[in-house]
Amino acid sequence: MSTSDIVSLHPPLNETTQGMIDARHLSLMKDGATLINTSRGLVVDQDALVRELSSGRIDAILDVTHPDVLPADHPLYDLSNVFLTPHISGSMGPEIGRMGEHVASELSRIVHGQPLAFPETAA
Repeated sequence: MSTSDIVSLHPPLNETTQGMIDARHLSLMKDGATLINTSRGLVVDQDALVRELSSGRIDAILDVTHPDVLPADHPLYDLSNVFLTPHISGSMGPEIGRMGEHVASELSRIVHGQPLAFPETAA
């Protein structure tokens, strides 16, 4: 953590990996380093991450958070040193086309005043 310019997380989520990156680990990161999480949101202590990111000392690219869809007022949306993606890392092959079709279908529903076919729900 203390010597890397980029720390990229890829573990599965289980009882030993939940919260494995905590405030202590984040504090060890070099100034200007970037944390990338394409694993699961609960692998990182998200409150500690928000505190560290709010200091502006490190950056983050987060493909996952907890919950997967953050509340609209979550501070991660407003931090200029955070890039959020909608859990799409690792996508390749036919699912890319299906994802595009899904997005187009949901947008069409919005344009036509219809409810979403697959609304996000809070976990």
